[in-house]
Amino acid sequence: MWMKPVKEFRTHFSIFCSGYMSPEYAMEGSFSVKSDVYSFGVLLLEIISGQRNTSYRSLECTNLIKHAWNLWKDGKPEELIDPSILDSCNMKEALQCIHIGMLCVQFSAVHRPTMSSVVYMLESESTSLPLPTQIGDISSLNSAEMDLIMEGREITVSSTDVTVTEVIGR
Repeated sequence: MWMKPVKEFRTHFSIFCSGYMSPEYAMEGSFSVKSDVYSFGVLLLEIISGQRNTSYRSLECTNLIKHAWNLWKDGKPEELIDPSILDSCNMKEALQCIHIGMLCVQFSAVHRPTMSSVVYMLESESTSLPLPTQIGDISSLNSAEMDLIMEGREITVSSTDVTVTEVIGR
C-alpha cells in the first residue's frame, strides 16, 4: 500500500462535551485511565442523587458536580442522597459512595484515584479515605469555561490544522 499525503486544510468544528467527559479530555484531548475514573465518579454521584449531571439545575449550581461539591464543603453531603432511597439506604455506605465520587471527579487527573483503588474503597468498610480537593481548578479557568465543560455544552475549537493521509492500494 502506498500512502499519499493529502493537502493540509483548516477546519472549524465543535466538540460536544458530555457530562461524563473529563476536563483534561474536553479541553486538551488528553485521555488516560484517570479519564474513566472521572466518568465513573459522575455516574456514582448520579446514582446516589437520582439526578443527571447535565440536567441538574438549581439557584446556586448549574450541574450536579458543583452541587455535590458545595454540599461537601458545607458538611452536608447527606443532602445529595435521593429522597426516595433516604429511609431505606445504609447512610454510612451512601456517604462513602459520595466521598468516593468526589475523589473521582477532582479536576486534576493526578489527584483522582486509580480504578483499582476505587474498587478497593467501594469494597472496604474500614478504608480511611483522603479528602477531595476542589473539583475544579478555578484559577486556571474562567467561570464561563468551567460552566461549558461541566454542563456538557458545546465548546468551539476553531482554526485547527489537520493533516489527512489518504491510503491508496497497489
